[in-house]
Amino acid sequence: MIDLRSDTITRPTPAMRKVIAEAEVGDDVHRDDPTVNALEKRTAEILGKEAAVYVPSGVMANQVAIRTHTQPGDEMLLDANAHIYFYEAGGPAALSGVMCHLLDGERGIFTADDVRKALRPKDVHFPRTTLVCLENTHNRGGGSVWPIEQIAEVTDAARQAGLKMHLDGARIWNAAAATGISEKEYAQYFDSVSVCFSKGLGAPVGSALAGTSEYIDRARHFRRQFGGGMRQAGIIAAGALYAIENHRRYLVDDHTHAKILVQALAGLPGVEIDPKTVETNIIFFKVTSMPAAELAEKLYEAGVWVLALGPDAVRAVTHLDVSAEQTEEAIKIFAKVLKS
Repeated sequence: MIDLRSDTITRPTPAMRKVIAEAEVGDDVHRDDPTVNALEKRTAEILGKEAAVYVPSGVMANQVAIRTHTQPGDEMLLDANAHIYFYEAGGPAALSGVMCHLLDGERGIFTADDVRKALRPKDVHFPRTTLVCLENTHNRGGGSVWPIEQIAEVTDAARQAGLKMHLDGARIWNAAAATGISEKEYAQYFDSVSVCFSKGLGAPVGSALAGTSEYIDRARHFRRQFGGGMRQAGIIAAGALYAIENHRRYLVDDHTHAKILVQALAGLPGVEIDPKTVETNIIFFKVTSMPAAELAEKLYEAGVWVLALGPDAVRAVTHLDVSAEQTEEAIKIFAKVLKS
């Protein structure tokens, strides 16, 4: 089976399993797990931040970030298709008591003017806007990459209004691989940055949240409150540390495979997609010849696993576990199924 559902399905490599098995561990809640400490230090270095905290998931990283920045009754600005809003089970409302003010971005990317127009007058009738959240790369935007100049403009508008900035950087590694702009350069515009180790980097578990030392100390309190305090977490942190040191260089291959796949899909009957929209490893395309669910079922029976995301929408994602040979095989299967 060639599994193109998501880059979350990546599995640890043999070398990663070895370092996991040999990891030195302690009690992370007491801050004495040496492998977790090393991962947090290295993550903060890569992002140019003072400190970082390891958490079980990207959702927890984002939700801890929001809770640390805000108070119940506050409002935050984010794209209408942001992962934080769309895929995190109502976390901002349930965990932080925060309202989401949605902006209509283009493939997940909004403008400084969008931020300015969304700002409310200071009035007792309105919630207090305190936070702006960006997502780079943007999942539902098809792996779209924020132009760094636009990030700077949005940040400037936010700072003028006294707002904090959070980056959902689950796939910031992909943005860096696609543009050559370092993670640190992207992160400089944000008060907090979440990153994921268990997507394209191939680690089995975990994300991190980075920011100032004071901010991360406060974030540790909410990590504990949300149930994210871990004990001998060095076992899984070892996989994440191995991933950031050894697997980032392979992301460019994932992007190459996605571009090869989308070029082939664009030439097949019953598919609508603009290859220019595929910037990284995520492909969304429209099916016109049959329901998306039917296509997904037929592809699965033939050996390719994709996700039907609506009546006519399909998602395919290339990743560490999909080789160049498997990409070519997937193209043949797509062609056979669609032409039949």
